[in-house]
Amino acid sequence: MRAPQSRNLGSPVSARPLIGISAYVEPADWAVWRGVPAVLVPAAYVRAVTAAGGRAVVLPPDDVDGEVVAVLDGLLLAGGADVGPGRYGQRPDPRTEERPDRDAGELTLLTAALAAELPVLGVCRGMQLLAVAYGGTLHQHLPDVVGHEAHRPALGVYGSHPVRFASGSLAATVLAGVDRVNSYHHQAVADPGRLSVTGWAEDGVVEAVEDPARQFVLGVQWHPENEPDPRPITALVGAAGQRIGGGCDGHRPRALVPPVGGSAHGQGLSGDRRSTA
Repeated sequence: MRAPQSRNLGSPVSARPLIGISAYVEPADWAVWRGVPAVLVPAAYVRAVTAAGGRAVVLPPDDVDGEVVAVLDGLLLAGGADVGPGRYGQRPDPRTEERPDRDAGELTLLTAALAAELPVLGVCRGMQLLAVAYGGTLHQHLPDVVGHEAHRPALGVYGSHPVRFASGSLAATVLAGVDRVNSYHHQAVADPGRLSVTGWAEDGVVEAVEDPARQFVLGVQWHPENEPDPRPITALVGAAGQRIGGGCDGHRPRALVPPVGGSAHGQGLSGDRRSTA
């Protein structure tokens, strides 16, 4: 059992956990400027992290190295455009919208975060990226599989549906009492790779995945940052706080490894595949 450590940055152990949030590079408008490439992330993620007692750190796409995780206490992989199908060995569907810079940067961050044993939460696209990094695959256009558009009723319009979780799982613990979630996605996890599927929609679509071999690696298909109770984000901040403020496994990462997961050939991260009924 390892004793908790501070960040060694002159801050007390009780400092707010630093939560890295992966960001987009997209054309943006503000003031007199139009279509300027900008690094951005919806403010709802930041608000949810702050409300839970964390300090949000926005991370632009960068695949040079993952050394930034040495000053983080948790990682939130945000939603957004589709993961490139080449990452899991498929050709892109015409309706797939890729962001190769995000894929490369986020896989680099994820590999380093897992090596440093940081708590990780994947939201929507972030959950799908987790599955791909662990050797899984995606459905590129979900309506072709389930036969309806309820998971994304219209562009810019959230759906809502029932959800259930596997008893005893991290998802069930974090989301106790939650039986309905929002929905805005046209892709979904087909094969979770070495992750466990621990949440489902009523039509069988995967809604939660996790790595039971780790303290906190969780993916959710919906957008908790836009829910009145963003419980998965609150749980991420709580797990990050335990690392630096008194949890028996609390420690500060030191040694990092180069990225190894999610290659163009579909190779994922090392680890055993586990499944939960």
